Amino acid sequence: MAVFLRSFRTATAAGLLSVAGAGAGFAQDAALVGVDPVIVEPLAQTVPVIGRFVSRQSGTVAARVAGLVTKMSVQIGDRVARGQVLVVIDLERLTWQRDLARDTAAEMTALLAAATARFDKRRNELARLAGIRDSAAFSQARYDDTTQDAIEAEAAVAAATAVLGRVQTNLKLAEDDLRHARVRAPYDGVVSLRATEIGAYANVGSPVVSLINDTDLEVEADVPYNRIGGLAPGTVVTLRLDDASSHNAIVRAMGAEENPMSRTRLVRFTPAIENAKLPRAVGESVDVMLPLGARREVVTVHKDAVLKRQGLSLVYVIDADGAAQIRPVELGEAVGPRFVVLGGVSPGESVVVRGNERLRPGQSVRVGAEG
Repeated sequence: MAVFLRSFRTATAAGLLSVAGAGAGFAQDAALVGVDPVIVEPLAQTVPVIGRFVSRQSGTVAARVAGLVTKMSVQIGDRVARGQVLVVIDLERLTWQRDLARDTAAEMTALLAAATARFDKRRNELARLAGIRDSAAFSQARYDDTTQDAIEAEAAVAAATAVLGRVQTNLKLAEDDLRHARVRAPYDGVVSLRATEIGAYANVGSPVVSLINDTDLEVEADVPYNRIGGLAPGTVVTLRLDDASSHNAIVRAMGAEENPMSRTRLVRFTPAIENAKLPRAVGESVDVMLPLGARREVVTVHKDAVLKRQGLSLVYVIDADGAAQIRPVELGEAVGPRFVVLGGVSPGESVVVRGNERLRPGQSVRVGAEG
């Protein structure tokens, strides 16, 4: 800083300081100026890494039943909602299969009822015979035959119950197939591909359409290995979009595998984008500003306060008497619309940002909107 000040004194000995003397004659003419304070603000150095928007939900929607494709309800580019019908597969045949299974279940229900009635009849008859066991009318042979008939009737009920359970399961499967004959969107999205067409035969698992959810997006970036140390789940970073807007994003997850060719690791970020000018698209590039080091506090002035004269950076500082005093400053890096100041001004001082081009050193000023 001492070298900087000596340079300033040498450069201004014949020029700027003579202006200060001449400016004394203007001190009584107060100039209307705009001012801005010298402030202390946090600075975090960053380095950009190119990322891209990726969808958290995308892929192929498959058929869950086999049959002929009878209807295609969407085209490529259509936006669909969760549950919306995309494709219909042989609805008529699957309806017949459901009805057949339903009729079979009804038949077995009736057969079970008949078997149960026979079993009840044999059991009642056996109970009557047991009631006359001590009488002369009791027949042991008839009792034994009735016992055997009751056992057979009970077995017939068990068999009918098992068959009814099987056909009821078939009915549920047929109803499930009929329900899935209408292939529905599993999530909101945009149709990116039609993988079948009306008249084609779809097997179970055959792709019918591809969907991309373009509303639930993340940012994916290949981060160099030497930048991974500054990241951890929950770390907040800045995204810069193509429209020059900046938005926050949070590190959601870090990949466990490193690319040996590029020495990078995949990192996923959850963006918080508000009031975007354009909708985001899957694959769209974005700059991810990764932190280079710890945040630190720096002194800054507005860029409009800085004047360049004879190779020096100068600002007008308002003194306690309301006069503008010219002062050399040593500037650092730019921080948005401001410069980091390494020396020459102190936090809390007011510098002129409007009307400073017409000022003279020592001239009185009035703070207000410039006319």
